[in-house]
Amino acid sequence: MDTVLGADLDDAARRKVLGLVGLGVRGRLVVVGAERVRIEALKGAVQLALVATDVSRHSLDKVLPVLRARRIDVIEWPSAAELGDAVGRDTTAAVGIVDQALARGIRGAVAGAIPAGDATRVSR
Repeated sequence: MDTVLGADLDDAARRKVLGLVGLGVRGRLVVVGAERVRIEALKGAVQLALVATDVSRHSLDKVLPVLRARRIDVIEWPSAAELGDAVGRDTTAAVGIVDQALARGIRGAVAGAIPAGDATRVSR
């Protein structure tokens, strides 16, 4: 499993990633919560996952082994509250991106490699 550390992102990149996640929620292109991410990863639907590192070990143990086994890239996010805010919840342990184009856009935002216009194109 490749891991991209979200804690190393500057403020602009963090805002861009959270904005893309918010767009994904509105477009039903993400699943929210450790259990939902685990289930969808087992189905092969998850393209990328964001996992909060400040949640309980139990929550991490529920989702990380499946993501690792399926070789799904994970972006470690330092705050469950910040991740939850992006998806309309108080907190969340994990968000799974199920759309390939959105996942590519988020990876690009993390890497700083693509313009924002390309990151918002979504395939169905």
